[in-house]
Amino acid sequence: MKNGLLIAVGIVVVIVGVFWALQGFGVVGGSFMSGNHTYEVVGPVVALIGLAVAVLGLRGRSASR
Repeated sequence: MKNGLLIAVGIVVVIVGVFWALQGFGVVGGSFMSGNHTYEVVGPVVALIGLAVAVLGLRGRSASR
């Protein structure tokens, strides 16, 4: 159960990070984050953290079998 939760949280964090990056690059508009260079950096970093969390969940899942 814990591993599945880690995977789900990781995927959500990846989606949020990608969305922030797209806003930072100006692809997605309509927010104070649109075109803001800070989110060009923060978005990919957050997405990588989410990917690491999801991979951690996947690795724990295969190790517990």
